[in-house]
Amino acid sequence: RCSADSSTETERTLAIIKPDGVSGNHTNSVKETILNHGFKIKEESFIQLDEDHVKSFYAEHSSRSFFPSLVEYMTSGPVLIMVLEKGNAIADWRTLIGPTDPLKAKVTHPHSVRAICGLNLQNNCVHGSDSPQSASREISFFFKTTSSGHASQHDEL
Repeated sequence: RCSADSSTETERTLAIIKPDGVSGNHTNSVKETILNHGFKIKEESFIQLDEDHVKSFYAEHSSRSFFPSLVEYMTSGPVLIMVLEKGNAIADWRTLIGPTDPLKAKVTHPHSVRAICGLNLQNNCVHGSDSPQSASREISFFFKTTSSGHASQHDEL
C-alpha cells in the first residue's frame, strides 16, 4: 500500500459559469460555493466567447446533433472561466456541480450547483473538466502557463 495520500495532492480543474449562470445572476453564489468547499480560485476571466473558440473548445462534440445549439448557447452571453485548485479538485468539482441534466440533479443531487441554477440539459449553468487530461487541455486553452506554473489569461480572449 502506498503511504502517500493522493487525495491531498493539489490538483487544478477548469470551471466555467456558462451564459445562463451569468445572466441568471448565479455568479456570486457559485463562487461562494466554490470557496466554501475548499477550492482556491487561482485564475479567472470574464469573457464573451466567439464561435471559433467554442467550436475549438468543444471539438470532440462536433459530430453530435446538439453541436450547433451548443455553439449558439455558449456564444449567447458572457461566461466566467476559472481555474480551481485543491486536493482532488477535478472529482470534487464534478461532484459539487452534479449531473449534467439539472432536472435529474434536482432529484438525485438537490444541493448541487446544477440542481440550483441549471435550467435543462443544455443550459446547465456550469462546466467542469472530467479528467486530469481534460483539465490540463482546457486550462491551457483559456490560460497560458508561465514558467512558474501559474496561468495567465490569453491576450486574444
